[in-house]
Amino acid sequence: MFEAHEPPPFEVVNPGGKAPCLLVCDHASPRVPAALGDLGVSERKRREHIAWDIGAAHITRRLSELFDAPAVLSGYSRLVVDCNRYIDDPAAFLRSSDGIEIAGNARLSDAQRAERVRSVYRPYHDAIGLLLDRFDASGIHPAFLSVHTMTARLRGEVRRAQACAVCWALDARFSQPVLGRMREAGLTVGENEPYGLEPGIDYTVPEHAMRRGLVHLQLEVRQDLAADESGAHRWADFIHRHTRDLIARPDFRTPRHYWP
Repeated sequence: MFEAHEPPPFEVVNPGGKAPCLLVCDHASPRVPAALGDLGVSERKRREHIAWDIGAAHITRRLSELFDAPAVLSGYSRLVVDCNRYIDDPAAFLRSSDGIEIAGNARLSDAQRAERVRSVYRPYHDAIGLLLDRFDASGIHPAFLSVHTMTARLRGEVRRAQACAVCWALDARFSQPVLGRMREAGLTVGENEPYGLEPGIDYTVPEHAMRRGLVHLQLEVRQDLAADESGAHRWADFIHRHTRDLIARPDFRTPRHYWP
């Protein structure tokens, strides 16, 4: 699918990081492979939230530096294929988002879907799995931190007062102390609001962390607070400050299986 000059489907940052932590970013880029054209979506719209999680890559890279932890970032837009959905979920190949039609996804053949999965989706998830296997071979049970951002507006309306959302299901070991700390710091934080972590719908945390029994956290930072590098770095600093002591504790990271 890719031309010779195009970036790979994922990026591993700081692969030799020493921290017992793996960072992932499912929606790090708005990039679309040249072979797919513009998917029928203008460049301006492809820079908006429908195509990626604005600011999430900057947060993830900064956290990788602060923790000295490896991170895996997706290389292409969620409009190509959503790496946080199961491939048989219609939401993996969106036909519309926030009122915008994705014409390039309207009549995909099975072969076209399979090629996007082969070229974009599988390599990203294989990279995550390989790093987790490497931790396992070293006898380390890492914390798993998934970084997302959310738009403050849908369909032109202000709907989200939360500065951040802490998303979790079944295993509350990481979410509850972080939620409490963020609220004590004076933030308006949503607990599974406006988004939650839904095993069987969300893919990355359930399939990589929950299946292995790893302690995990999925965060959604509001995009207008992290849209530029300085804002994203402030958020990364804040997240690091409120999680580093937990991640450092081996007892906190003891595997526990809650799903499936």
